[in-house]
Amino acid sequence: MFGGAVLDSAVPHLVVNCRTLYFSWLPADPDAVAALVPYGLRPHPDRQVFMNQYVVDDASQTSGFGSYSLTYLGVTLLDADAPDGVTPGGWWTHYVTSSARVRGYALARGAPALPGDTTIAVDGDQVVAETDIDGVPMIRAQVRVGESGRHMHNGHHRYLTALDGQLVSSIYPVVAEPVNSFEIESVEFLEPDHPVYALRPENPLTIAWGYYSPRSSFAYPGGLTVLGELEASPLPR
Repeated sequence: MFGGAVLDSAVPHLVVNCRTLYFSWLPADPDAVAALVPYGLRPHPDRQVFMNQYVVDDASQTSGFGSYSLTYLGVTLLDADAPDGVTPGGWWTHYVTSSARVRGYALARGAPALPGDTTIAVDGDQVVAETDIDGVPMIRAQVRVGESGRHMHNGHHRYLTALDGQLVSSIYPVVAEPVNSFEIESVEFLEPDHPVYALRPENPLTIAWGYYSPRSSFAYPGGLTVLGELEASPLPR
């Protein structure tokens, strides 16, 4: 069922009960972060960076992706909120997945997809999430977490991408069950020569928001909203 067939990028997909670490921080180099956002879009004033590391352990948790892992990072935007009018949208800068099928599907939707693996290891109240790109360790986050709580995270996330010279938007519904306590202890970017290093956090670490959920579900929408052509910058940034 989850073989090598190419997925139609216009078809929606559902993922349920994946293990997810999702949070945002203030960067060490705000100017480098802002430079990753296309002209015409507005990064958040403090240049917040977001990252979602998640693992889908079994093919039965998806509508057609199979089991896989994924990490995406990007820059939080102004004037691109999710439907609630509060949750800010984001511009994806890196999208790293272990699945060639997911990678092809994401590329066809404008995501900057790369091959790589994400692992999430849990030992008591310690969670360590690691991401490699092409076999090279790139990011390691260490978190102290509590038990699964009764509070649910329900809503939508909005992400913008570029596809064939067009700026496109997608709205992703999400339902997650975060733990009742959550503390990011460290975030390490391990490879200074890789472009993803531009997104590294400042020291001391400043976390804007986040959660860890052992059960997070979401859907890829069935279509993309085209916002228009990407604007060319009139001046070097």
